[in-house]
Amino acid sequence: MSKRSKGTNRTDSPRGNGPSKATPATPTAAKAGAAKKSASTQAAAKKAASTQATAKKAAAKKPVTKADAAKKATAKKSAAKTAATNKSAAKTATAEKAAVAAPPKPSGGKPESRLGMVRRARRINRELAEVYPYAHPELDFRNPFELLVATVLSAQTTDLRVNQTTPALFARYPTPEDLAAAVPEEVEELIRPTGFFRAKTKSIMGLAAALRDEHGGEVPGRLEDLVKLPGVGRKTAFVVLGNAFGVPGITVDTHFMRLARRFRWTESDDPVKIEAEIAEIFPKSDWTMLSHRVIFHGRRICHARKPACGACPITHLCPAYGEGETDPEKARKLLKYEKGGFPGQRLNPPADYPGRPAPPAPGVAPGAVQRPSGAE
Repeated sequence: MSKRSKGTNRTDSPRGNGPSKATPATPTAAKAGAAKKSASTQAAAKKAASTQATAKKAAAKKPVTKADAAKKATAKKSAAKTAATNKSAAKTATAEKAAVAAPPKPSGGKPESRLGMVRRARRINRELAEVYPYAHPELDFRNPFELLVATVLSAQTTDLRVNQTTPALFARYPTPEDLAAAVPEEVEELIRPTGFFRAKTKSIMGLAAALRDEHGGEVPGRLEDLVKLPGVGRKTAFVVLGNAFGVPGITVDTHFMRLARRFRWTESDDPVKIEAEIAEIFPKSDWTMLSHRVIFHGRRICHARKPACGACPITHLCPAYGEGETDPEKARKLLKYEKGGFPGQRLNPPADYPGRPAPPAPGVAPGAVQRPSGAE
């Protein structure tokens, strides 16, 4: 045998000294191994799922102990408490946000007691006294007779219009005797700017005659005597009594009625009932100045159609806050008379009045007396 054949045999023999080479696996054998391994994995997953399902069934069948029930109840109670706390916090945040946008109402969401309303009403009066320390009757007058006539003329018109009209009237007829003897047509012409001039002429000439004939030409200082005069009701009588005689009285005009209802001092729309109800809230000594302050506030800030709520100094006491403009900038543009930087209603206001005097009637120079056409 040749050396080459012998070496070859030694290398191929399994008992040879050199390493033997492994016989490569055929494709069929590889596929069989993979399939076997996959089947084993699936069997293991199936066994794990079966074990888990068995555990769940066992847990479901396992009786709940008292400790477990207590633990579950505690967890449930804790969750409910947390939810309630979150809800309360959200409610508080909403309330705080609303409080910034609108001051809280005095009742605090609960029906206001009678005592609470009285205390709030008196506080409103005190705070209005600080806002309007110069409050006064807004009709120009020099004596009780002029105040009486001017108040009768102020019905259905502004005090400014009356103040622009009365200088000529009183220059021509300075006393009750003079006015009672006047020619009606001339009086009508003088007071025409105030409106309803024929009816008003009849009233002021009638009261002038009554003063001349029944009271010696003097204005009486008693309510029962004043209300008997032509054209004089309780409102007019209290204006005269409070401002010409120092007798306390409540003047229930349209402004007072509106604000008394907005302030929840009354629910009535009858002037006499309102007067009686307000009289029970405030001491008698406050009646006259209370009337001035409320009327001042109604004319300047708490208007009938569009109150300037955003510029009101007593919003924290007003249950009607929000009926008008609440934006501060827009509300300030609604202010009238001295609060808005405009002239007041009086041509001759008191010395402590902070605003400007009102202008005279158109075409009349300041300080001049307007006379009717045809007058000497």
